[in-house]
Amino acid sequence: MKENDTRTHLSHGLYVVSDGPPQAPPLLLVHGTGASSASWGPVIPALAARHHVLRVDLPGCGQSPPAESYDVPAQADRVAGLLDHLGLRSVTVAGHSSGGYVATALAERRPDLVGAVALVSTGPDMDAFRTQPLVLRLLLGPPFGRLLWSRRTDTMIRKGVGATAARPVDVPDGMIGDLRNTTYRAFRTLSRRNIAYITERTVPERLAALRLPVLAVFGDADPRWDPSSAHRYGAVPDTRVEMLPGVGHLPPLEAPAATAELLLRFAAMAPALRPSPTET
Repeated sequence: MKENDTRTHLSHGLYVVSDGPPQAPPLLLVHGTGASSASWGPVIPALAARHHVLRVDLPGCGQSPPAESYDVPAQADRVAGLLDHLGLRSVTVAGHSSGGYVATALAERRPDLVGAVALVSTGPDMDAFRTQPLVLRLLLGPPFGRLLWSRRTDTMIRKGVGATAARPVDVPDGMIGDLRNTTYRAFRTLSRRNIAYITERTVPERLAALRLPVLAVFGDADPRWDPSSAHRYGAVPDTRVEMLPGVGHLPPLEAPAATAELLLRFAAMAPALRPSPTET
């Protein structure tokens, strides 16, 4: 097996995919609600050239089994168990959409494990939430969501994913299969728990208390979250905000090269931005 071959295993109730040399600096990628590790697929070749890239399917998503609790802190604890098992520390953690909440909760609960946090299309608070495209409201919400969920075709799933993009996207086949594995109950529960997490305290408020390097990436045509809300992260010390022109909610699929480059530059400079022990 070559060092950069894709490797998969199940650990601490999470399906884990790893790419890149195991001895390279670790980079953990966390997907959004109801999606899976496959949603990061297009950025992996560039990232794995310089990092040991870990991707997880969160509980109840993709190829990971259901969990008793879908609370954001509980999801973060599962990820923490995995990192402990692997003996990793000061990991750069990137979360897409609500995966950014899990990344933030992981840093809150286990600051020894997280060296920097990158948020991609992660809404800072519920005030930034936009009215969703009609196809998503039909597929995901009552009263039709539960009925349509079990009758979804591949075409319907691709249309639902594409509705959050601002340009045509090639949805990976693996992502379609993984989305089929996510139950309607798990999706709805995850969505409610995510809302509860940012309602209790906004993401910028949480990050401000952590004193970690932060990267916030938004597409300036995001239909799910008001793109201008990205600048709320600017109030967090050591935060860099990047806007991707003409990109919607799915930068890893819509602009994989630009997204990978931003993550690579951030991961390379993050160690220099971390406060020294005497400053904490």
